[in-house]
Amino acid sequence: MVAGASGSNEDNERLISALATDHGTAEVDAADRAMLDYAARLTLDPGGEHGPAVDGLKAHGFDDRAIHDVCAVTAYYAFVNRIADGLGVELEDEGG
Repeated sequence: MVAGASGSNEDNERLISALATDHGTAEVDAADRAMLDYAARLTLDPGGEHGPAVDGLKAHGFDDRAIHDVCAVTAYYAFVNRIADGLGVELEDEGG
């Protein structure tokens, strides 16, 4: 479970910042670390060898469905980002 999920706003902001800049610095448990590492590796090297990472997820209690879901969400975000980049979509300001 994510360390700051039920913590203070400051803890949550620190977690969000770490995840946005370098997930390796985020204070998370071993299972979440394995999931983040897998998602990052899949994003950065989609055609690479992912068997050891999948084995690591299984060692942390992820079943086949959970691994599929992590893979699908990672792939979805990669897809959406490439569509947005390809079309030159700009992010909206937080105010609207």
